[in-house]
Amino acid sequence: MNYPDPNEWFPIVDEDGNETSKALRSVCHDGKSNLLHPVVHMHLFNNKGELFLQKRAMTKDLLPGYWDTSVGGHMSPGETPDEALKRETMEQIGIKEFTCNLVKKYIWESPQEKELVYSFMGTSENQPVINKDEIDDGRFWSMEEIRKNLDKNVFTPNFEHEIRMLFITSPNIIFSK
Repeated sequence: MNYPDPNEWFPIVDEDGNETSKALRSVCHDGKSNLLHPVVHMHLFNNKGELFLQKRAMTKDLLPGYWDTSVGGHMSPGETPDEALKRETMEQIGIKEFTCNLVKKYIWESPQEKELVYSFMGTSENQPVINKDEIDDGRFWSMEEIRKNLDKNVFTPNFEHEIRMLFITSPNIIFSK
């Protein structure tokens, strides 16, 4: 199992996503620096309208063991959101070919960090194959099953925020079977 490298460099960005500097993961996640760093999320749907979720590895420095977005990860310095999404999707769930659209860019703040989140919605003909070095488990969930498990300490707070914002309360983003 891979452990997060506290010496990994993250880009630091402004609210528009322009890279202004870089900082160590350990600094970005220290709960004090409040340095805005970019991440990508993808919500991967199958042809039944079910959403693939990953169970975060117990080795993660933040929220180990919680269910989370299909794909999620930090961008590297100099990397675009599309490049990061392709890299993270291959690393985490073994999918090279997928279609997706950016559906929202927003700032997420938690007690440990501040992220500029690029959230994508996508589909693929390929079945996810989880990388046990990256995540502990993964499976497709119905939206009803997700709704029933909200506020029950099953999902990451960021996932709950995002699922409500994008798929439950937003009239602008509609997914279909």
